[in-house]
Amino acid sequence: MGSITAEELLEQLDGNVFVLDVREPDEFESWSIPGSVNVPLASVGGRLDDVPRSSEVVTVCAVGTRATTATELLAVAGIASSVLEGGMGAWSRVYDEAVLDEGAATIVQVRRRGKGCLSYLVGAAGAAAVIDPSSDVDEYLRRAEERGWRIAHVFDTHLHADHVSGARELAAATGAELVLNPADRFGFDYEALTDGMRVRIADGVDLTVSVLSTPGHTMGSTVYLLGEDAAFTGDTLFLESVGRPDLADKAEAFAHSLYRSLHDKLLELPDSTMVLPAHFSSVVAVDRNVVGAPLGDLKARLWQLSADERDFVTWAVGSVAPRPPHYETIVATNQSGVPLTFEERTSLEAGPNRCAVAS
Repeated sequence: MGSITAEELLEQLDGNVFVLDVREPDEFESWSIPGSVNVPLASVGGRLDDVPRSSEVVTVCAVGTRATTATELLAVAGIASSVLEGGMGAWSRVYDEAVLDEGAATIVQVRRRGKGCLSYLVGAAGAAAVIDPSSDVDEYLRRAEERGWRIAHVFDTHLHADHVSGARELAAATGAELVLNPADRFGFDYEALTDGMRVRIADGVDLTVSVLSTPGHTMGSTVYLLGEDAAFTGDTLFLESVGRPDLADKAEAFAHSLYRSLHDKLLELPDSTMVLPAHFSSVVAVDRNVVGAPLGDLKARLWQLSADERDFVTWAVGSVAPRPPHYETIVATNQSGVPLTFEERTSLEAGPNRCAVAS
């Protein structure tokens, strides 16, 4: 019986690999690896014909126990397979990157594939800013070091509800200035941003991040602008939908705020502005290119961006999905900044992101 790491599986997903998820259907429906096939463990013995003999087979469950049993059953039937080490918990912590050059700046999109989380290193001339870092701060330290960048600023676009923020820890590790919107009421020291604030990242290079307050998903939701070249939209605007307004239990009021933020601020940017969100869902294709799109493309594709306010609010309030798992604990953790152990973070973050309104 062999095993495979989440990093190795990620590299092979576009190849000849068959991912057999042996969790129960409700687990699979909630959160799964792209392209995987669900056969609950109790059914594996009766569905051996569903497993292709010509592919590399990888068995998956929550942490690895059921997958190990499935691999043993497959071996008895003469089918070789490997167990995903650490199961979906390990998958939630696998990262890759894509790079986009915008003028003097290089944007490194750091993709946390199992959670659908996107964060960014924006750098030039030896300095960088990080936007929406996950709690695995070594991912950003390593990438900055590889490019000879000193992390000088760390930003969050909003108070996250689906994953533990790494912003405070990363700022402490690098001596960077931590910049947050006080409307989300964080309980630790940081530099308070204001609408229209400009933050220079690199001396001698025309590289300035501007701040655009866009309440709606949370009171402190913020879009960071790299000139008019790119907009880091957090959970305000995604490629497939917009941010959900209900997590603070004020869905209708927040939906009105979100509509105004989109129409009075974000949609006033040029159509050529690249929208770089903080999340992607399973309907978004992820390849070697950044997960992003010109604003004009989204205006043409997403009806929500041309709807009137009444229709938008009715849709946004009535179309919300189940809330992220453990979201209240995650919100409290991100507000307080109290550090968690690796095991605590892994337990809290199990499951998908659910920060968009279903399109």
